Amino acid sequence: MTQKLFAEFPPVSTEQWEEVIIKDLKGADYEKKLVWKTHEGFSVRPYYRAENLSELKVLDSKPGCFPYIRGTKNCNNWLVRQDYCACDGDYEKANKEALDGLVKGVEAVGFCIGGKALSVEEMSTLLNGIKVDACEINFCDCCLKAKEVISSFLAVAKAQGVKPEDIKASFDFDPLRTLTTKGTLCDKAFESLKEAIEMVAEYPGIRVIGVEAYEFNKAGSSITQELAFALAAGNEYLAKLTELGVEAKEVAKRIKFTFSVGSVYFMEIAKFRAVRALWANIVDAYGVEGCGQKIKVHAVTSLWNQTVYDSYVNMLRGTTEAMSAAIAGVDSLEVLPFDYCYKAPSEFSNRIARNIQIILKEESHFNKVVDPAAGSYYIETLTQSILDSSWALFKEVEAKGGYVAAFKEGYVQSEIKAVAAKRDKNLATRKETILGTNQFPNFLEKAGAEVSKDVVLRGGNNNVNGEQIAEPLEAYRGAQAFEAMRYATDISGKQPQVFMLTFGNLAMCRARAQFSSNFFAVAGFKVVDNNRFATVEEGIKAALEAKADIIVACSSDDEYAEAVPVIAEQVGDKAIVVVAGDPACRAELEAKGIANYIHVRCNILETLKEYQAKLGIKEL
Repeated sequence: MTQKLFAEFPPVSTEQWEEVIIKDLKGADYEKKLVWKTHEGFSVRPYYRAENLSELKVLDSKPGCFPYIRGTKNCNNWLVRQDYCACDGDYEKANKEALDGLVKGVEAVGFCIGGKALSVEEMSTLLNGIKVDACEINFCDCCLKAKEVISSFLAVAKAQGVKPEDIKASFDFDPLRTLTTKGTLCDKAFESLKEAIEMVAEYPGIRVIGVEAYEFNKAGSSITQELAFALAAGNEYLAKLTELGVEAKEVAKRIKFTFSVGSVYFMEIAKFRAVRALWANIVDAYGVEGCGQKIKVHAVTSLWNQTVYDSYVNMLRGTTEAMSAAIAGVDSLEVLPFDYCYKAPSEFSNRIARNIQIILKEESHFNKVVDPAAGSYYIETLTQSILDSSWALFKEVEAKGGYVAAFKEGYVQSEIKAVAAKRDKNLATRKETILGTNQFPNFLEKAGAEVSKDVVLRGGNNNVNGEQIAEPLEAYRGAQAFEAMRYATDISGKQPQVFMLTFGNLAMCRARAQFSSNFFAVAGFKVVDNNRFATVEEGIKAALEAKADIIVACSSDDEYAEAVPVIAEQVGDKAIVVVAGDPACRAELEAKGIANYIHVRCNILETLKEYQAKLGIKEL
């Protein structure tokens, strides 16, 4: 038992590893092939070793101790949260759904109230049968009427006779979110926040200030930007409220951050580890000690990543995202239902979303080990990199006068737009993949009746009430450009047929047919694949008999020079002839009038839109 299992193997130095890697690359550029250039502004190496940890600050931390990289508590339990819509004023329905969730594993309920001021009677209806000290209760989208909602909630709590210290609740009073998403800011916002804090002075477990950081993710931000701008917003609240006479430790105890959980698994784990240390250091600068330095973090799976087409894949996205948040040690977590982005969640989708977390707890035991990522060379290095890059961006915002000043100037928007544009381009060129949308689509799927034009189009923001003082962020989903294109095909009343004319070299013709089938199915075109025709002429005949709109020549480069001109001549104007690949003989083929090619370097989004236009399908 005391023997080291690998003692018989000689140690291998980093230099030796690098020699082997460089040899295997056979002259290829090391940086381009193996080093990942992240949207966060730093590079990630292909591997890390113990020596990489020697200078990392993140290792100087223990669970429950400053700066809280390894967690703010001595366990890894988190609350399973699910939100319910009460925006339409049907409080009985929302109450019924919440009660059902609570008996099926929900530990924190959220009510989306649509900015309404709930009376005591309405609050009583909403919380009927729910003991306010038995679970965490949260109110979303209540900013403008937060004080009225808080007042009604406290009245119901007093009527239930619960002890103030036993109540765990939050109200997302976040005026800066209104600035972020609407471009408006109430003149008395910070004074109102002060009053809200005073209202809950006797309730240590109630948080009234929300920092809705997920709004940055919804606009396509990087992880660094989400953290830095959220911290800047949190610091703005600290600065403004302390100027109004509220103690810094009281402000810190009343703030709750809500972050998204994206799809980059290890980066997201590192994100939550980093933000705990960043916030602890910010609060420490205000002289706050002990528990006041601990950030309260709620996480919600990313809406930016959700898709309308092949939406069951959203279950997989939600699962890996939930795993990242759980491993990272968040305080509570909401997994969005897989159909959330295009319709009101069903009982089935709510159950699946809820059960993802329950499985992580009860079957995978993710709640049993504190910070299981600790000591990982890779994750520890990512944590330090995210911490450093976020801190640098945070300081830039502060140098501009804080979050409000930077947002009014347009700095926040321009930084996020730059990253979002890169992400959009990567999706359009398939450097990044959204499974079922820009890669490997469901060939037979059609948009259901619940999907509308408004769901798939990037539509900007909601109507603005009040005078805009800044340009708001545009919320969208990464898949929308592709969804709008495919939806245009679905509602056009015609489905173009794409015929794979396979011939010659079997391996090459099959590989290119599969690539091309996947390519055109992304736009919702009907694909007709074939194993291999004995002759080019046989394939042409079959394609014309099938009345194909597009005929794709699929073979090896060597055979294109002779075969493709024959195909083009015999097909004429009966169909569009496309060559699969970017052959060496392309210039020769183009000289003969063959102009259409698809290959891995194509901007698939723009290319498919061009084919839609040629076939008379209008953009939305």
